[in-house]
Amino acid sequence: MEGAQQARRIILVEGLSDAGAVHALATRGGHDLAAEGIAVMPMGGATNIGRYLERFGPHGLGVPVAGLCDAGEEPDFRRGLERAGLGTDLPRAGFFTCVADLEDELIRALGVSAVEEVVAAHGEIGSFRTFRKQPAQRERTTAQQLRRFMGTRSGRKIEYGRALAEALGPGRVPEPLERLLAYVLGA
Repeated sequence: MEGAQQARRIILVEGLSDAGAVHALATRGGHDLAAEGIAVMPMGGATNIGRYLERFGPHGLGVPVAGLCDAGEEPDFRRGLERAGLGTDLPRAGFFTCVADLEDELIRALGVSAVEEVVAAHGEIGSFRTFRKQPAQRERTTAQQLRRFMGTRSGRKIEYGRALAEALGPGRVPEPLERLLAYVLGA
């Protein structure tokens, strides 16, 4: 929670992979979030939203907050926002929802072949091809396999969150990330 005490805004994200993607996209857009007084806080999971809103929101330090959540985590976020006095309308409160999760958003935005190129550039295409042959993976689409592959080794999601965000072309930023950055940087 270092840096949050001096922040003029806080972006709450579930984990380090989300934080890496937010930083990468902001940097690509010419923004240095820290220099602009914006702290990106990985919460260690969506269930911690209430604790972070309590500490930093209107009843805590009073720092304006925004963030990302996965569709499956919306109920936790709505409850946390309501308890913090921010209502239950996530976009109005500055919180934007990923369809499944951030990796899913990035894979869909880039397309499977571009994601495979990123995996190859990281020297893991052989590992991915081996992973695809596992019985549990055979019935999944390549996009589903890529998403699952990113969660199979410690640190891989973090590495690919940033790498996939950096690989996005102009006009390809997933809507939840685009809306979050517009909300935070436009304020």
